[in-house]
This record gives sequence, structure tokens and C-alpha cells, in this order.
Amino acid sequence: MKKQISFSFISTICLFVLSFILFSCDTLRKSPAPTAQKRKPPTTANRRPATPAGRRPATAARTAPAKPTYTRPAGNYSKEIPQVVEVARTYSGTPYRSGGNDKNGIDCSGLICSVYSEIGIKVPRISWQQSEFGTEVGSIEEIRAGDWLFFVPEAGKEGYVSHAGIVTDVRNQDEIFFIHASTSRGVREDNLFSTYFKGRFVKAMRPF
Repeated sequence: MKKQISFSFISTICLFVLSFILFSCDTLRKSPAPTAQKRKPPTTANRRPATPAGRRPATAARTAPAKPTYTRPAGNYSKEIPQVVEVARTYSGTPYRSGGNDKNGIDCSGLICSVYSEIGIKVPRISWQQSEFGTEVGSIEEIRAGDWLFFVPEAGKEGYVSHAGIVTDVRNQDEIFFIHASTSRGVREDNLFSTYFKGRFVKAMRPF
């Protein structure tokens, strides 16, 4: 009798343990496995390229504005002066026009620029640039044909260069004629020693 009870008791315990093991396995089998987090590939949007230590990233080179290029006479300038004067005089009577560059209308600095352009020499277009082009003539007594003369707006006062002309003829110390574009009379020749121009004259330049 005791053997029967012991056997039944042991059988019951074994059955219980087996059922527990089977239930646990089933539970483990149904539990989902952890999934790996999918990482996004790195982008270059927020990433700086590596540069060697102590060196800055290369930057685009800046292009400097081109400087104006001027030309010189092929030979001795003194040999060009008769032609300069001849060409300048073909503009006589041309009406004044601010910013003009031809015989339909021209201003003082335009006259200088156009005359030299016709004989194949490129010089500055603006009067203040022309007043710094070449070599300044030391005294009125040294002025000769082909030199450039410059004037200020008001007689006897310092100021900006407002007018220019080309010397065409030096007759004596009191007669130095130059051709220019007058705002009221157009292109004409006048004497440097006239009352109007003598007081406004500031310098003479020898371009070459």
C-alpha cells in the first residue's frame, strides 16, 4: 500500500514538473527577439571635410579687377606732335556734349582721348586721370606743343580739375594756344594767357 502511494505521489510530481517545463518553453518561443536599431548612413550635410592640421580649407581665388592699359607712341613722341595737332584741329567747331567722344558732340577730356585714339595711342578718358598721366612740366616757360593743360573751375582758387586741352602752338611767352572743348562755344583754340584761362590754369603735363 505504501509503495502504491509513493509511486502515485512521485508520478504526480513528475507530471507537474514536466508540464511546467513545457509551458515555459512555449512562453520563451512566443516572446519576440529584440531587433537591432537600423542606423541611418552618415550624410555630408552637417559634416566638415577633414583638413590637415594647421591648414585652412582652400577658398576660391578672387579675381582682381583689370587695370586699364594705356599705350605709348611707337617712336619718339616729339615726332607724333604735328599729327596730334593736325588731328585735334579737325574737331574745330564740334559742339560741346558732356560725355561725347566724336564729332557729333564732345567734351574736353573726350577730345584728348579721341585725338590720341585716332593715331593709335590709348590714354585716360577722365580729366583728373589725364592730369596725373605723364610728367608735369616744371614751368610755363617750358610748355610746348603736344603738352596737356589743366584748369580749375574758379580763378585763383584751388579745386578739382574741371577742364583740359592740348597745346597746339607756342608763339612766344605770352601766346600759348591750346585746343579744347568749350561748354559754350564747342571745340576751339584759345590763348592760355587770356584773362579767363590764366587765372584758372593749374598745371601742364607732358604725356610721353
